[in-house]
Amino acid sequence: MSNTNKNHLRIRALCEGAIMVAIAQVLSYFKLLGDMVNGGSITFSAFPLVLFALRWGLGKGLIASFAFGLLQMVFDGAYAWGWQSMLLDYLVAYTPLGLAGLFKGKAWGIFPGAVLGNFARFVVHYISGVTIYRINMPTEVAHFGVFESAELYSLVYNAAYMVPCMVLTLAVAAVLYVPMKKYFAGADLR
Repeated sequence: MSNTNKNHLRIRALCEGAIMVAIAQVLSYFKLLGDMVNGGSITFSAFPLVLFALRWGLGKGLIASFAFGLLQMVFDGAYAWGWQSMLLDYLVAYTPLGLAGLFKGKAWGIFPGAVLGNFARFVVHYISGVTIYRINMPTEVAHFGVFESAELYSLVYNAAYMVPCMVLTLAVAAVLYVPMKKYFAGADLR
């Protein structure tokens, strides 16, 4: 591969990453059920990040997802209980969406990539809930009752929005799979 072609692909990755992060940011404003009490919402914003990671690989996917987390922290109001919460719930939590890059070059990789990325994000939010938000214990959650356990509370609270986010990402991938299969596999990048 010539240096000109390598430079072209770097610029293309940078531009595509910026576009996907911008699309994810816009999609984050369309919240299906509004914001939850302690942060978190159900949106389609993970899909463009998972797609970018799948096309360009792990490293670029992690960087784009980190950039999105930074934008979320700045523009989404940064619901946090201190710098630790800001670090975990924004910068660290969104970055694992880039793990979809482990399935680079495989069109079907959009599905396990979406599951892996969203699950890893859920784990970070769960850890944040268990370690930082435990100061709210006991906590009452509408339709679930009062939680005495920070572990159970974090599990239920974070699953309440992360599972639907993962399902939405998978649904969009399923709808777009046939018409965009070559694009998912990155066939246009070779």
